[in-house]
Amino acid sequence: MSGMKILARSRRGWLTCALLMAASSALWSAAAQAADKAADKANESAARFPDHPIRIIVPFSAGGVVDSVTRVVAERMSKTLGQPVIVENKAGAGGAIGTDGVARSAPDGYTLLAVSPSHAVGPLLNASITWNAERDFRAIGGFGMIPNVIAVPANSSAQTLKALLDEARAHPDKLTYASAGVGTSNHLAGALLAQSAGVQITHVPYKGQPEALTDLLGGRVSMMPLTVAIAQSHVKSGKLRALAVTSAKRYPGMPDVPTVAEAAGLPGYEAGAWFGLVAPRKTPDAVVRKLADAVAQAVAAPDVASRLQDLGMDVTPQSAPAFDKYVDAESRKWARVLKASGITAQ
Repeated sequence: MSGMKILARSRRGWLTCALLMAASSALWSAAAQAADKAADKANESAARFPDHPIRIIVPFSAGGVVDSVTRVVAERMSKTLGQPVIVENKAGAGGAIGTDGVARSAPDGYTLLAVSPSHAVGPLLNASITWNAERDFRAIGGFGMIPNVIAVPANSSAQTLKALLDEARAHPDKLTYASAGVGTSNHLAGALLAQSAGVQITHVPYKGQPEALTDLLGGRVSMMPLTVAIAQSHVKSGKLRALAVTSAKRYPGMPDVPTVAEAAGLPGYEAGAWFGLVAPRKTPDAVVRKLADAVAQAVAAPDVASRLQDLGMDVTPQSAPAFDKYVDAESRKWARVLKASGITAQ
């Protein structure tokens, strides 16, 4: 091949390479410009946030403790953010239905999720759940914790928690306990009690706490770890009997009721319902900061804190990072309890 032909072919190769490089550079430039525009649009949206109503999805029935707590906080958030913060109930499957809807929603800060223990343990108990608390959500903030009361119908033969557990030992298939759904604080408190005491008590899950309470009052279930604020009025009216509280120390509103550790000789027993808000994982940092600030201001307000305390809450606000770590720790704790109890995803 002559030198001229080799040179011509070499020039064509370099020209082709140059054209490819130019095309590639143009594509990268266009992609970068598109990314910059998207970022600018996201920043503008975050700067305007919120410019229309925000929804908080409660994945349980109206009237339950998660619903009641959320409505107290949402009311004050509305004033801080200058937009309505609307609470919507989407109950079912122990909170999984409402949670799944929020996981699939746009990560723009306008759809939030009210969470409780079921958020951390739901995927451990329900094999059909596709969302993951750590992967699909990020924390906005925590409110605090409410203990449960181990309650029985007034006509129950069990006068003490020890007597109830003795009956469970004598008749392993006889006793039942109600909960607001699989993975709720009621369920976990009951599972931990049965595991710690070495007894068998059959779990009966309901759609929500109000439905479970109806059957407890009617004597159709043996007992229930019932939210303290709801239990109090029924204990005072004589419709229920309080055997113990699930917190590590006695509840101030019911000082004569012993802890589970005291009543059953189970040191270290502690279980309660914690509450907070989360958002879809990809929600922008700027939006999360605004929401977190609104939550912090709400929970710190004396009138809000007082109303939460009236619901039985030990008000202990948590920042977004702290609440993220707390939920992760709860997931690991209850995974150990459920595994030891032989409870697996169904």
